[in-house]
Amino acid sequence: MANGESSTFAFQAEIKQLLHLMVHSLYSEREIFLRELISNASDACDRLRFESLARPELLASDLELSIRVAVDPEQRLLSVTDNGIGMSRDEVVDHLGTIARSGTGQFLERLTGDQRKDAQLIGQFGVGFYSAFIVADEVTVLTRRADAPVDQGVSWVSDGQGEYRVQTIERSERGTTVQLKLKANADEFLRSERLKALIRKYSDHIAFPVRLAAAGQEEETVNRAKALWARPRAEIKDEEYVEFYKHIAHDSEDPLIWSHNRVEGKREYTSLLYVPATAPLDLWNRESPKGVKLYVQRVFITDQATQFLPLYLRFVRGVVDSSELALNVSRELLQQDEAIGAMRTALTRRVLDMLDKLADDKDQYATFWREFGALLKEGLVEDFANRDRLAKLLRFSTTKTTGDEQSRSLAEYLSDAKPEQPALYYLIAESPTAARSSPHLEAFKERGIEVLLLTDRLDEWVMQHLTEYQGKPCRDVRRGMLDLPGGEGAPEKKAEALDREQQQLLKRVKQVLRGRVDEVRVGGRLRQSAACLVLNEHDLGYQMRELLAAAGHQAPATIPSLELNLEHSLVRRLDRESDPARFERLATLLFEQAVLAEGRQLDDPAAFVARLNELLTDLDAQSGS
Repeated sequence: MANGESSTFAFQAEIKQLLHLMVHSLYSEREIFLRELISNASDACDRLRFESLARPELLASDLELSIRVAVDPEQRLLSVTDNGIGMSRDEVVDHLGTIARSGTGQFLERLTGDQRKDAQLIGQFGVGFYSAFIVADEVTVLTRRADAPVDQGVSWVSDGQGEYRVQTIERSERGTTVQLKLKANADEFLRSERLKALIRKYSDHIAFPVRLAAAGQEEETVNRAKALWARPRAEIKDEEYVEFYKHIAHDSEDPLIWSHNRVEGKREYTSLLYVPATAPLDLWNRESPKGVKLYVQRVFITDQATQFLPLYLRFVRGVVDSSELALNVSRELLQQDEAIGAMRTALTRRVLDMLDKLADDKDQYATFWREFGALLKEGLVEDFANRDRLAKLLRFSTTKTTGDEQSRSLAEYLSDAKPEQPALYYLIAESPTAARSSPHLEAFKERGIEVLLLTDRLDEWVMQHLTEYQGKPCRDVRRGMLDLPGGEGAPEKKAEALDREQQQLLKRVKQVLRGRVDEVRVGGRLRQSAACLVLNEHDLGYQMRELLAAAGHQAPATIPSLELNLEHSLVRRLDRESDPARFERLATLLFEQAVLAEGRQLDDPAAFVARLNELLTDLDAQSGS
């Protein structure tokens, strides 16, 4: 497009909604606009420094990267200028006019109506630039990409009312200037002392000089302009660590815990790692994980360095700054460099150390577990070297806890178990309600034996890898025959002592259910319930079958056994039944009740209802006669 040619565009509908919100709803939190504009300028400088590694000509004669905040009280103008990477015309339209990269939709969905909380969300969803309209009647952006000629600068102007103008201009300097025409009620941002305080509050950690130029005053550098992670720990306040976290993670909440560490010797690097309090929106998208920020000798390389931590720790935010990697490092080199493996092992241990420390505070760790517990279960499967440490960090609902909260550790379970208890017992169920009402628990409740209640979709997969803990085998209460301590003897011996009539009952039921059950037997599980389904030791469980089906794999057939409680009145009624048709209906109903008790769906619910109705009608007729 020729120099000087202007085009007018309309904002997308959601951008209009956002701008209206910025102007009318977040009035009390106006200062955040300066934090966001300086943060964006810092990112632009970071990206130019990285691109210049391969293309030194981009820096040309202007080698020092910096940010300049200028204020003109007479004209009511406030501007933030960087000499970073800049933007082309297409990038200006893409970044400043459309929703494609802004996250505006998610931002609007998360609003609570609380001004302070809503304001803190700005930045987390990439909508920080638009916060300028909180204090400005008009916003002008002047920019030129570092590799573009002087006559390919771009001007972007909008009053936030629904349209913006884009014009190609001449601009001698690379980088970007965001100029704000301040509202009549925004006088506080024309005062240099107020601006200094805000820069120190929000941007002291930024690794580029942030200079303030005010009319009649000498330009001065306001922030420390030194990477926070490169400073000694003893001189960094907790507030600075927290503000730095919010800067790099675009999070409105304080982190739960952090670890700042410098390694010297064979490997030399600095790490500053944080555990967030809330999960990001894309946490469960394993295809687009967000890694830590990688710097090499304080030069920004990438903000998605996924090679330094395993995938299950993708919730961790922070910075790794290495002095031994090549400055021109690429993703391919990162994958091949042998130093990365050693750093990955050490950083993984450091994160687990943080979680061990966090676990000492039950309330804080409960917050972490609610947000990220399922990821540690992934780790138990994927990270064999740290399996014992991860098992220690797991939390469970059990028959000794209340509600659905997972708060019980394996160490607590074993400390309360009786010495003669041969195993650590768990139950996998479709839901917390199905777990707590499962007939499989009846004998355990009678003996006071605690059982872990597992209802997450990954639990069956996880327990295939957690086969023992501190020498105790982990036993699925839905499988095989049980021989519990404190009982009346092995269930196998009980089965041998069945009289001929009872054995005949089991055979008759198996004949009715042929093809649907592997065996009909008596076991040691049931006390109040009439029947339950029992898996064989090596059969795939129901959760694993569903996971395989969701992945497009066909699971081998699983045929459970049916365990009966011979003392139950319904089973006794079945034993007395002489009519073959009625016996078949009643036996089938017992099987279907056992399926429902597992929290599973029946293959033919309509047939179940018909059988139940027929049986109720028969019983009513018998009682009437």
